[in-house]
Amino acid sequence: MAAGERTIIIEGIDPLVLYGVNNTRFDLITKHYPKLKIIGRGNTIKAVGDEQLIEDLDQKVHAMVDFHIKYGYLSETNIKDILQNNPESIEKAEEDITDVLVYGNHGKIVKARTVNQRKLVEMYESNDLIFAIGPAGSGKTYTAIALAVRALRNKEVKRIILTRPAVEAGERLGFLPGDMKEKLDPYLQPLYDALHDMIPPKKLQEFMEDGTVQIAPLAYMRGRTLDNAFVILDEAQNTTLSQLKMFLTRMGSNAKFIVTGDITQIDLPNKDDSGLVKAIKLLEGIKDIAIIYFDTRDIIRHKLVKYIVNAFEEAKGKTDIQTDAKSDDNQTK
Repeated sequence: MAAGERTIIIEGIDPLVLYGVNNTRFDLITKHYPKLKIIGRGNTIKAVGDEQLIEDLDQKVHAMVDFHIKYGYLSETNIKDILQNNPESIEKAEEDITDVLVYGNHGKIVKARTVNQRKLVEMYESNDLIFAIGPAGSGKTYTAIALAVRALRNKEVKRIILTRPAVEAGERLGFLPGDMKEKLDPYLQPLYDALHDMIPPKKLQEFMEDGTVQIAPLAYMRGRTLDNAFVILDEAQNTTLSQLKMFLTRMGSNAKFIVTGDITQIDLPNKDDSGLVKAIKLLEGIKDIAIIYFDTRDIIRHKLVKYIVNAFEEAKGKTDIQTDAKSDDNQTK
């Protein structure tokens, strides 16, 4: 075996992508070539040993770089598949990657995983206003936020605005401790949680400070014109018809609006005041407005959530168990 030495230059990506945190990914590479001495420094990898093995290492490092440049992502699994010459796994990974909405923090892949989540992604391409209606845990809000983060990263919009109605669900705001922001943050926490999955904490803090990402109660939307923005109204079942009208008429140029809600979970004192179903009936059939109904098939939380939702649905009207749904719920199914 002819001995040789070569310096491989890493170009087009951050070397950390190949090295990994604490060199975990680089260790995968060196262990695959135990007969080579491999040293990585910055954007160069120096290899000493058999020339054929060095050539194979060179090709595979460049294959990893090309994969990341093409798809914007490279996982440890992808690295292993490339090292092991596993074309079927690489092809499958390429197919999966084309469906990814966002690469989140700690390598988290965010993608549409159910029929109606994929439908929401498809409808986004051709509609400026989308209503996503369905039960808790069906991923409607999470998917909508992923679409918003993707749109921001692709420079399709300049800002993301997330809002919810601050409805007193069992507690009165006036008796909660803290200033107004501290009183309202619990209502907005699910939106913060989703963003923390998809945007690095430091970057998210910068976005929130400069207004690129805004999270606010629905009342704060009054009087604004929301242009060049991706706007999501969550928990819309807790809005009145006049509030929904106020929100929807905030839409400015180059804006995308997604309204999510669960009409079986109305927290308004008078549940008939909910304007979500009424608004859908008024707006269905208008061009560039889409309505998507999620169901228990889309629930991707703990497996018990799906059974819990089904149990309450079956109990509705059959026992003395009172749920929050009204006759409008049945009319939309």
